[in-house]
Amino acid sequence: MRKFWLLFAQATTIGLAMLFIIHTLRPELLPKAASSGGVVTLREDASESGSSLPGTGFSASAKKVMPSVVNIYTSTEVKANPLLDDPRFRFFFGDQYDDATERSNSLGSGVIVSEDGYILTNHHVVESADQIEVALADGRNARARIIGSDPETDLAVIKIDLPGGLPAITFGHSDKAQVGDVVLAIGNPFGVGQTVTMGIVSALKRNHLGLNTFENFIQTDAAINPGNSGGALVDVNGNLIGINSAIYSPNGGSLGIGFAIPVSTAKKVMEQIIQTGTVTRGWIGVAIQEITPELADSFKLGNRSGVLISEVVRGGPADQAGVRAGDILFAVGDKELTDSTSMLEAIAALPPSKLAVLHLLRNQNELVAQVKVGKRPKPQTKN
Repeated sequence: MRKFWLLFAQATTIGLAMLFIIHTLRPELLPKAASSGGVVTLREDASESGSSLPGTGFSASAKKVMPSVVNIYTSTEVKANPLLDDPRFRFFFGDQYDDATERSNSLGSGVIVSEDGYILTNHHVVESADQIEVALADGRNARARIIGSDPETDLAVIKIDLPGGLPAITFGHSDKAQVGDVVLAIGNPFGVGQTVTMGIVSALKRNHLGLNTFENFIQTDAAINPGNSGGALVDVNGNLIGINSAIYSPNGGSLGIGFAIPVSTAKKVMEQIIQTGTVTRGWIGVAIQEITPELADSFKLGNRSGVLISEVVRGGPADQAGVRAGDILFAVGDKELTDSTSMLEAIAALPPSKLAVLHLLRNQNELVAQVKVGKRPKPQTKN
């Protein structure tokens, strides 16, 4: 028994010695066991290129869009001192200060929508501008002129004249956008130059924000800062789905809440401006109010939705058709209304001089009124 034990001990000793030698000199010959902890061997990319990971980068989309997004620089001539308009100041000091003016400069972004130089941007970017300079991504610059603007959607169209076809953007389908979709925002924030930021669609159909008369914003957390206004919001394929317009921020910087005008709205406004230089909308001459749960109970509306007509313009289309303050408007034609936004959109979409059928509720009785649609008055210019 002792002989067998000695043989076993010798064999074990020789085996451990050989294992030690192999582990030291030729470790690749040893079988690899699965590790349950400690150091983990990772498989690394053997290529030397620094390209983004396949299927996760958006460089192709950015390269497609960036040539179509321009930087816009505007300047406005303002009086250097309000005393220059005071007759008493001029009496004592004469008119030698007539040319004492200065220029107020601002910046924004825009999107080339046609090869012949039409550019879509925000109304507030070019509002009151005396000069508009456009800088393209390829380094070219051109003076632009305003074709028309629409303060009620904060959209404007300008045009530049440069030889050769310009890189027009591809329009996408904003009505197919969904919350969670990845988007890119491209513009000129703070004047640092063209910048691309990434985020997602945070919400759709944002309204009642007090920014525009007609609101149907795409909300995104892609960084949008001053100077991005009028720039492009695109999907992962590089197709335009919105025009960046505003941010929510108490200090002027991006807090992850930005708003873009859907391309479905922008396209309609743009086409009217290019064709006629202005935007024409329907109008019936009423002021409306949202129906709160308390109002719904008092009018015994049940599940029916609509808007309360709070005021009727004397002599306006609705007044002539017999519409009264206190009526509940719940449908225009065959389109049911859910709130004030849907009502504004339904009426604005009607061409002037057309007869519109209004479905009303008055004293629990349903009424039908035929209204000859008027032309929506232009908004008053802010001083």
